Amino acid sequence: MIIVTGATGQLGRQIVESLLTRMPAHRVGVSVRDPRKAQGFADRGVRVRQGDFTDTAGLAHAFEGASQVLIVSVDKMGEAAVRDHRAAIDGAVEAGARRILYTSHQGAGSASHFQPCRDHAATEEALRASGVPFTSLRNGFYAATAVQYLGNAVESGQITLPADGPVSWTAHADLADAAAAILADEGRFDGPTPPLTAAQALTFADIAGIASDVTGRVITRTTGPDDEFREHLIDRGVPAERANQLLGVFTAARAGEFAAVDPTLATLLGREPTALATVLREQLPTRR
Repeated sequence: MIIVTGATGQLGRQIVESLLTRMPAHRVGVSVRDPRKAQGFADRGVRVRQGDFTDTAGLAHAFEGASQVLIVSVDKMGEAAVRDHRAAIDGAVEAGARRILYTSHQGAGSASHFQPCRDHAATEEALRASGVPFTSLRNGFYAATAVQYLGNAVESGQITLPADGPVSWTAHADLADAAAAILADEGRFDGPTPPLTAAQALTFADIAGIASDVTGRVITRTTGPDDEFREHLIDRGVPAERANQLLGVFTAARAGEFAAVDPTLATLLGREPTALATVLREQLPTRR
């Protein structure tokens, strides 16, 4: 049985949906904090069990009978994230899983300027130490994040952000299909995968141009100081530590940490990955 954690989240849900196109529902299980939110999967024959990364013993029950466990990384940063991931790894080991998969990030490394990439690197070290074969999915940066950074740019005609660098913005749906393909073909990758990315790396100047074409509204990209971006976040109620971490996206991008593009995702999908223009066309209002 393949167990997927975080199956009520944006990525986890799409991974399960993709798996269900590849195998019978009785071969798929999910571990979720609130089983009621996964009732739709249960109704289709997926095994649903409660699992919380703060409860290793409970995770062992949630993972019971697993041949593979896919740990979807948590929406936390720093030691809290690594602690949760270690608990999930321990639960998978205790349940006897023969392979553990983990949704990591391109550019994962202990010296990254972006806190989550340092967290992913620490989690990968925990996977190596577990003694169980593992696959670390080096996912490209979510394209949905680029949409969030655009904010109200369509209405204002302007996007002001710190200086950046090229980023391989990649669609959730493509990464979900890739994860499902790797789960269905167990052992295809040992350790970290190549970067699973879209075909282009784009700056926010590029994105402003694409968004202008998609929406019919001229959008100008301007560069603001790092400190101004940080203070703007704090003024909006973002804790200072998290504001520093979010600024790390731009610091890391300037260092080229997210610039790599690789054909592996296209190979897994059997097609070209979704272009950012397609994502923007689906999610941004138009002014035509």
